[in-house]
Amino acid sequence: MGVRYLVCPEVGWNAGGIAGLKHARSCARAFPGLYALHRCHASSANALLAEQYQSFIPIELKIKIIDLFAGPGGLGEGFASYRGGSIFSIAASAEMEASAHSTLKLRAFYRLARGDRKALDAYYSYCNQEGAPHPSVVHEGAWKAACDEALQLQLGNREDNQFLDVALGRKKLSPDSTVLIGGPPCQAYSLVGRARNRGKKDYVPEKDARHYLYQQYLRIVHKYEPAVFVMENVKGILTSQVGGKRVFHEILRDLSDPGRAIGQGGGARYRIHSLVEPVHFEPGQEPEDFDSAKFVIRAERYGVPQARHRVILLGVRADIPITDAVLLEPSPALNIEDVIGDLPRVRSRLSKGDTAHAWRDAVLMEASGLIGAARGLADEALEPVLKQMQLSRDHLLATESFGALRYSPRLAPVPAVPSSFWNWMHDPRLEVVMNHEARGHMQSDLRRYFYAAAYAKAMGVAPKGHQQFQLPGLAPSHANWESGKFQDRFRVQVQGRPSTTITSHIAKDGHYFIHYDAEQCRSLTVREAARLQTFPDNYFFMGNRTQQYHQVGNAVPSFLAHQIAGVVHRILPN
Repeated sequence: MGVRYLVCPEVGWNAGGIAGLKHARSCARAFPGLYALHRCHASSANALLAEQYQSFIPIELKIKIIDLFAGPGGLGEGFASYRGGSIFSIAASAEMEASAHSTLKLRAFYRLARGDRKALDAYYSYCNQEGAPHPSVVHEGAWKAACDEALQLQLGNREDNQFLDVALGRKKLSPDSTVLIGGPPCQAYSLVGRARNRGKKDYVPEKDARHYLYQQYLRIVHKYEPAVFVMENVKGILTSQVGGKRVFHEILRDLSDPGRAIGQGGGARYRIHSLVEPVHFEPGQEPEDFDSAKFVIRAERYGVPQARHRVILLGVRADIPITDAVLLEPSPALNIEDVIGDLPRVRSRLSKGDTAHAWRDAVLMEASGLIGAARGLADEALEPVLKQMQLSRDHLLATESFGALRYSPRLAPVPAVPSSFWNWMHDPRLEVVMNHEARGHMQSDLRRYFYAAAYAKAMGVAPKGHQQFQLPGLAPSHANWESGKFQDRFRVQVQGRPSTTITSHIAKDGHYFIHYDAEQCRSLTVREAARLQTFPDNYFFMGNRTQQYHQVGNAVPSFLAHQIAGVVHRILPN
């Protein structure tokens, strides 16, 4: 006979008997509906905790999440994984792009599989073994459920809007236990995007549909009246204008009173809270009187190893009282090497004629040329860089491997990061590092990457512009290279600090995302970028490598989303 154990998402497992019953009663008072008794042997209790306790919690007791413009699912992951999946569940997620939808669907399968050992084994087999059957073949039931959750839809399209409404109608959502999350596509709002649009001859902001995709978000808010919504976007949204009006001011008005905004009147109204300042925007308030900058979250202050500054709005339905603070709690900063330093070292590749020997010969030649040029300059200010280039050349990575979709070498010793972050990232069931494959580079760029990484190591800052890329062969063939507009054309992710913002530009080239280790002479891999975006290591990105980069660059850091989920749970404790 087995021994009766209490399986509890808060404290793990405890033996039965009087002590167990006392714990059960206290747990029931603190977390009604979130505990269960299960007959098992002690040796399997931890496995039950990790893989099965979600199945003990009736789905109707969880807060339902609607995830719009989901991308690969970073925001949804933070909510769905909160307290081991015992509080929130994804009712539906919607994404238009095919490869991101494939990632989203596979992740949905993983979450649904955690209460089913056969399905979970299928997921890990697919992760760990090239040629393993796809989980959809092994467990059709869980895969069908994942497909019902993760939807490929183009919001704004009438048929797709109707499909989403039908799908949500089947979920029998209750407004008081529904949360809407997501961020409308932000290209038109971003500072870079606006500069690019100004260069288009026929570009008219008023006719850019991307400015109004948030109206689809409004439609769902008005129709389903969720208790809370979370909307994320780029900082450039604060200054973007259409027709002479500030887009963000209109968004505040609309989100606080969505019925009025879509011309239907009535319905729920919302307070729009900052997650980092004790302020909120009230329905009827004038946006001009409100400091919109207070909605900006600096992710590096909240345990994210990345200087990512984004606008995140927390909307709370006006009838819901708030007794506790709705602010995120700051945590110590993490540096880039803290979170990617344990990943296997891999070489980059030559974009043409690549072999391990050809790559090594090319980097050695470029490094030696730079060292000779630096000696010839006899510039005292460059002396530390010269020494670092010599050191990096002499220790140039000797491996033949540039990584793989499933890369098998073991990780280095665990870095000194907070245990909560490491537990979030690490998965002992993984036998490989996924999505860890270096891209190819032109030989001329290898010269620039080697120099830039060595410079950053020696000086503690990344080199900028033509004045610090003064050695021969470093200047790119831009006619206006010396105009001052390309100060960050080649940007090293410097050790000893968080990375710069991971953006979708990483899908185009690696110039803004040069690895700090000159001996590897490359830009970041997808997995390294995913680590900086705080995706767990068992998050498998689908599509080709360019698509994977794009997904990661557009995502919300899932560890930040996990903390936002904690704030939402404090607002909706029951």
